[in-house]
Amino acid sequence: MAEPRGRTGEAELTALLVAPDRELASRLLATLAGARSFQVLAELKSYPTLQTLEIRLRQLRPDVVLLDVATDGEAAAQLIRFLASWRPQTLVVGLAPAHEPEMVLRTLRLGASEFLAAPFAAGEQREAVARLRRLKAPEAGVRAAGRVAVFAAAKPGAGASTLAAQTALALRRQTGGRVLAADLDPEGASLAFYLKLDPPATIADALERGGGLDPACWAALVASCHGIEVLAGPSEPGGEAVEPSRLYDLIEFARQLYDWVVLDAPAVPRRTTLVALSASDRAFLVSTPELASLHLAHRAVGLLGQLGFGRDRFEVIINRWSKRHGVGAEEIRRMLAHPVAALLPEDPLALHQAVSLGQAVAAERELGRALEGLARTLAAAETARAHAGAGAGTA
Repeated sequence: MAEPRGRTGEAELTALLVAPDRELASRLLATLAGARSFQVLAELKSYPTLQTLEIRLRQLRPDVVLLDVATDGEAAAQLIRFLASWRPQTLVVGLAPAHEPEMVLRTLRLGASEFLAAPFAAGEQREAVARLRRLKAPEAGVRAAGRVAVFAAAKPGAGASTLAAQTALALRRQTGGRVLAADLDPEGASLAFYLKLDPPATIADALERGGGLDPACWAALVASCHGIEVLAGPSEPGGEAVEPSRLYDLIEFARQLYDWVVLDAPAVPRRTTLVALSASDRAFLVSTPELASLHLAHRAVGLLGQLGFGRDRFEVIINRWSKRHGVGAEEIRRMLAHPVAALLPEDPLALHQAVSLGQAVAAERELGRALEGLARTLAAAETARAHAGAGAGTA
């Protein structure tokens, strides 16, 4: 779908609106249809914690944050300071009921890029957007970031690791792009085993480097396998909890190196999994058709919904399905009250052969065809997105 456009023919800037003053928010929202400057993706009706703001930024990736700076100056200042250091760049526009010079100066000194006051005249909005575009202009020409797909199990043993490995291999075959498979599971750490690798390092080594990652050192952390690269899971079960900011930085760094980043995440609701889901473009909750697994999948769907992961943020995959289970995609969808992306057939022989040899499931097997279909769907969605973006940029 093409992006919404302002009167200049350029796409509106996407925005997260943070406004405890609901009257102020209503006055702004009432002007947006006419000004065609900002597209509000979501609203926060109170000042969020930094952790909540971080999650929403990862989910939405807005161009700007429209921030009420008048209701509570100190709370707004904390958010502005946080956003000023945020990467990728997210610009801040301060909002207030009146244009008070001292408040404007304070807001800009804290790190905001623009300031708008009621009644939010359309011309002032468009002028602010033009200045914001110039600030974002240096980002043009940077290599397009890769896409992140996450596989997380509703119940340990549902097969998320297998699907992550096989999908990464299938994406490489179908797209010819650079693909990374990364193991985030501190307990299972199965990717290296499934692909018969002796990894030179693990994700723990990558996380320890923090902001010191660069392409040269990265090459020493990953192993190559059938055309993809693999960042293995921890060599020992357990270990310290992953610092969310470091994991976010790692994922964003990988985006710059690869066309596809496929993450094997722990079972919901591990914190690592929630971080990975927040940073993803496509996410899959993996369940099997057994009642216990479907029950946990239903609970996971509800929990993720409570945490702000809407129906469009993740899909369900039913692994090891066969007709003997007596339920199809529509019945499972109704049970879970959530979309089901695929039913992957039960094929233990094909899977045993693949794992024994550390390679892709044979293409002639039913499971192999289903996995190819899943990867084809991912690749086709990305192609459609790229074409839509190109069309928006040239219209």
